[in-house]
Amino acid sequence: MKALLDTHTLLWLVDSPEKLPSIVATICEDGNNELYISIASFWELAIKMSLGKIELESNALERLKSWCDDNAIQLLPISIKHCQQVQTLPFHHRDPFDRLLIAQALCDRLALLSVDGHFADYGVDVVWKQAYSPTLHHTDDGEGSSIHEAV
Repeated sequence: MKALLDTHTLLWLVDSPEKLPSIVATICEDGNNELYISIASFWELAIKMSLGKIELESNALERLKSWCDDNAIQLLPISIKHCQQVQTLPFHHRDPFDRLLIAQALCDRLALLSVDGHFADYGVDVVWKQAYSPTLHHTDDGEGSSIHEAV
C-alpha cells in the first residue's frame, strides 16, 4: 500500500500512537507499505505554530523530519501537477492544506491516512475517516473511491 499521512496522523504516530486506530498503526508498522508525508504538512505546522494555534517545541519540524527519516516515511514534495489538481477540485472543503493533500493523493494514487471525513468527498481512498474502533469494514462509493471505517 502507498499511503499519505495527514498532518495530525504524523503527530499522533510520533507522540500519541494510542490515539491511532489499529488499522492505521498496522499500516504504518508494515515495512512493505510506502508511507509519505507532504511538505505541505510541515508548512501547515509552521504556520499554525507561528499563529499560536498549536504548541510544539521550537525544534518540532526538525524532530518530525528526523523521525520520518528514521522510520522510512518519505517526504512528498509539491509539484506543478499537484497544484494543477488543486485548481480542478470542487470546494467540498476549503482548507488549503487539506486540498493540497487531496490533490497529492489523487495525482500519486495514494491512500490518505486521516480522521478527516471530507477527504472521501473527493474520490480519494481514505483509511480511518473518524474511525476509532479497530473493527473496520470497506465500502465502495460507486465512483472508485473506498472508505475504511469503523462499524
